[in-house]
Amino acid sequence: MRTRPGRFTVLAAALLVATTALPAAAADGQGPRHSLSRPSSGDLSAVIRYTEYGIPHILAKDYTDLGFGTGWAQAADQVCTLADGFVTVRGERSRFFGPDAAPDGSLSSATGNLSSDLYFRGVREAGTVEELLARPAPRGPSRQVLDLMRGWAAGYDAWLAQHRVTDPACRGAAWVRPVTPVDVAARTFALAVLGGQGRAVDGITGARPPATTATVTGAPASPGAVASSGATAPHRRDTAAAKSFARAAREAFDSADMGSNAVAFSGATTANGRGLLLGNPHYPWQGGRRFWRSQQTIPGELDVSGGSLLGSATMSIGFNARVAWSHTVATGVTLDLHQLTLDPADPTTYLVDGNPERMTSRAVTVGVEGGTRVTRTQWWTRYGPVVTSLGAQLPLPWTTTTAYALNDPNASNLRTSDTSLGFSRARSTADMIRVLRTTQGLPWVNTIAADSGGHSLFTQSQVLPRITDELARRCSTPLGRVTYPASGVAILDGSRGDCALGSDQDAVQPGIFGPGRMPVLRDAPYAENSNDSAWLANADRPVTGYERVFGTIGTARSIRTRGAIDDVAAMAAKRDLSQRDLLAQQFTNRAPAGDLAANDAAKACAALPGRSATGVDGGSVDVSAACRALAAWDHTMNTGSRGVLLFDRFWRRLTTLVPAARLWKVPFSAADPVHTPNTLDTGVSGFATALADTVTELRTAGIPLDSPLGAHQFVVRDGRRIPVPGGTESLGVWDKVEPVWDPAAGGYTEVTTGSSYIQAVGWDGSRCPVARTLLTYSQSSDPASPHYSDQTRLFSGERWVTSRFCERDILSSPGLRVIRVGGRR
Repeated sequence: MRTRPGRFTVLAAALLVATTALPAAAADGQGPRHSLSRPSSGDLSAVIRYTEYGIPHILAKDYTDLGFGTGWAQAADQVCTLADGFVTVRGERSRFFGPDAAPDGSLSSATGNLSSDLYFRGVREAGTVEELLARPAPRGPSRQVLDLMRGWAAGYDAWLAQHRVTDPACRGAAWVRPVTPVDVAARTFALAVLGGQGRAVDGITGARPPATTATVTGAPASPGAVASSGATAPHRRDTAAAKSFARAAREAFDSADMGSNAVAFSGATTANGRGLLLGNPHYPWQGGRRFWRSQQTIPGELDVSGGSLLGSATMSIGFNARVAWSHTVATGVTLDLHQLTLDPADPTTYLVDGNPERMTSRAVTVGVEGGTRVTRTQWWTRYGPVVTSLGAQLPLPWTTTTAYALNDPNASNLRTSDTSLGFSRARSTADMIRVLRTTQGLPWVNTIAADSGGHSLFTQSQVLPRITDELARRCSTPLGRVTYPASGVAILDGSRGDCALGSDQDAVQPGIFGPGRMPVLRDAPYAENSNDSAWLANADRPVTGYERVFGTIGTARSIRTRGAIDDVAAMAAKRDLSQRDLLAQQFTNRAPAGDLAANDAAKACAALPGRSATGVDGGSVDVSAACRALAAWDHTMNTGSRGVLLFDRFWRRLTTLVPAARLWKVPFSAADPVHTPNTLDTGVSGFATALADTVTELRTAGIPLDSPLGAHQFVVRDGRRIPVPGGTESLGVWDKVEPVWDPAAGGYTEVTTGSSYIQAVGWDGSRCPVARTLLTYSQSSDPASPHYSDQTRLFSGERWVTSRFCERDILSSPGLRVIRVGGRR
């Protein structure tokens, strides 16, 4: 009987291979050059094997060493972006960059550095992160995650100590400094609260009690006045204000700079009976929410490949020998509000069941540029911080009678890394369900997964405030009765003790839903999500029975969701699927909005009298060439597609001018949610205007109406244009990109968000998963790096990276570069 070698024997053998058994061609100078450095003095070390496109395969003997290698390698690629994020979570942006400048938005919604600093400095001074770190698992991080964070900080610091920063973004900058494990954890905390406290940073740091007892001017028409009126039915004017607020809330919570598509196919649909997964997350292309590629290996313990969000020591999205997973941003609302009834004599005292409770004041001081210091007071309640807005369009005024407190359960959640680590070690989708039940750590994403046994999984296992529909009916304020059904944002009566959120027995922390309440779909032929609610993860097996705070049921889906379901349902029905089908789906670049509207638009264009239309300025525009271009377009958004830029600009303009309810002749039907609404109403007043103005816009910019997309949708890297395929959210393209329109520079000149770390994963019965991956914006943000734009060029050509997961594949890489890194604990 053969016995498996122990983990340390395997590690020793792997280290020996990594450091001595390089290809002979390298030794005689005929092959690729390999760099092999000895670790510096100290007792932390890892071996990093770099393969094509700068992807590191990190090998270590334990979790601390693995964190060390990960922190070292991330710093090598992304030191400036990482350092900028650590300035943020320390609350030091005003000191180094000035109080009035704006952060990049990657770690909070703060519109200015001072607001950002006041929030994060307040978190640091309150000891919030340290308290969460000290909690025993599963409420707090496991020992393995603590070791990873400790190692990551040491690895980042070791890289800084051993290298001179050459990236011009931070070369010689005083703000590039060593970090601590608390800094690493604080970054994880910032990501966890992005949808809660992080969404309301300006409203938290700007909250001030009213200076006088006078009624706030205009309050009767404000949402605050509606909520504080106490009336059973708000007056007509108040009802309009509440509906306006609810509409703004829906738009705010529906729009974000992150999205995603993912689909898992079960073995019932595949050629070999094993699962398949295609993950296509849409994340920012710049700043601190970029993904970074790696493989992490502790022999006998952990072996996982994928993408990590910068600053994370674990794999955010990835695959191992048995299971693959991706995430999509979920519709669950991760916060709720409590309307406070204030003591008329003191606006910093609120009443609960008639008893007064004093708010807690927290004076926070931050340093600003020039050496001066600014102090502001934040106000906290039993429910959370007092907040005066959820963004510019969602004011929540603090009056002499009413204030609002924000409850964010993810402010007590530092469990995300344990969820990711559990996924990395899982051997099946059933294991992933067990991990989610134990850790309950995902703040704002769904999980879609497949495994080598042929199982598929969709689950919306989020950390959400325990807002049941019954609680919302019983305890909503007048404003909350409008906002909750419209947007999922609950506004509860904070003056009533019986309106507390309560607890589920299987929940790891009070006030959140337990795993038994989560929407789950297991082993469906396909499980797909494109950022709509769980309802149509599979159109033939709708998911129902969840509370409104998770998302809607029986409502219209986005065009991207409709297009995605059309595509993946057809794939599942075809059966006999292979990885090749996943690769084709990623770059099919079909524009569902084009299928729905382009032909009707072309016909209506041709029917215009004289083929001319009147623009918004009253001038007549010859649109005959536009009619021909629209009719000839093939409804794809490949870089060579012609006519699509015209439709893209027209569609953006039309959907701005015409409300969705008036856009289609056939309205939405819950009985046919994938194919309704449909049939463009070309008779609406905005149609001809949008067409005329689009033609004028493109002609003014010198852009031919039938010009290929890639000539005008591109990014510039190393001084060269790289054409970018894909399209915007409103067009429904799977391969989503959101570029910046700059006609003076040639068209769409930069991508702010879109397809990021893409993976197409399957299994063939061997020990090695069959995976193709792509990091669209490439591995490094340093323009001098050879891996600054290499994968971006692959993305432009709709090509992939073949994953090297098993040892033989790593060691056979023609560009293999091996280093050993080390430092002190």
